Amino acid sequence: MSDAYKKAGVDIDAGERLVSAIGPLAKATARAGADAALGGFGGLFDLKAAGFNDPILVSGTDGVGTKLKLAFALGKHDTIGVDLVAMCVNDILAQGAEPLFFLDYFATGRLDEGTAASVVAGIADGCRQAGCALVGGETAEMPGMYAAGEYDLAGFSVGAVERKNILPRSVAAGDVMIGLASSGAHSNGYSLIRSIVEQTKADLMAPAPFDAGRMLGDALLSPTRIYVKSVLPLLADEDIRAFAHITGGGLTENTPRVLSDNLTPRYDDAAIALPPLFQWLKDAGGLNETDMRRTFNCGVGGVLICRAGAVDKTLAALKTAGEDACVIGDIAERRSS
Repeated sequence: MSDAYKKAGVDIDAGERLVSAIGPLAKATARAGADAALGGFGGLFDLKAAGFNDPILVSGTDGVGTKLKLAFALGKHDTIGVDLVAMCVNDILAQGAEPLFFLDYFATGRLDEGTAASVVAGIADGCRQAGCALVGGETAEMPGMYAAGEYDLAGFSVGAVERKNILPRSVAAGDVMIGLASSGAHSNGYSLIRSIVEQTKADLMAPAPFDAGRMLGDALLSPTRIYVKSVLPLLADEDIRAFAHITGGGLTENTPRVLSDNLTPRYDDAAIALPPLFQWLKDAGGLNETDMRRTFNCGVGGVLICRAGAVDKTLAALKTAGEDACVIGDIAERRSS
């Protein structure tokens, strides 16, 4: 075979080796409805085999953003794939849907098989956490498009929900917001985080200023928490009215997305004490409360809204499932201006 393409910067053989290497990772994510085999032109999924009767498909797509820059700086690529999956599956969970399958897009200037395999291992881990199958993806080697050692990621997930269980349901004044703790900054606000690190000359390889037991870089790379297995079993209960994934825009912009225009979230500020990471970002960056809540999750990665009478059973179920959850406020009528 001619090596002209390889001389131009694209190594087809390396790509084929990568597909072979990640095949077992995908196979390990197989679930009812999908065998998670790679290599075809498309990924197949059988909704009937997955047990749905009257399903509505729900799709979501996202990336990881400039959190990738920290992965490059630290040479740590094994958890960034979890972030990619989380950003997609937590979004479709907010519609009440069960994530069924996932596809990824990995683009780089020159394919490093070890790095790519590490990234895909993280994606497979995220799929296992979410209970969805990794059914395919695309690896693009594009010389000249990316700096040496860098890559970009995008993900796409499809889920399904029985028509009668679509979220949000009719949220009403008096309903209660339960906050689910985040694992850190998740995958939002990293352009500001990186700016704060640069301005303060913080060393990513040194102990974190807010946690002497962890390296700062490791703390900032903590993968996004996936809420599917703890929240999904609760969503068929009509006392659960909505779920909001707290991503870009923070608490300020995401919770209102599941509310009608006449309602507004009313937070109990005392219940949303900033975890040490976010307090450090606030202090080191000279940020005010508005900046924080519009940029970061502030320690709350998801908001579950339920009827007031269902709070105790919902909290108990979440804690049994391993979530750190507490009441963070309620829903109120919006005052006319």
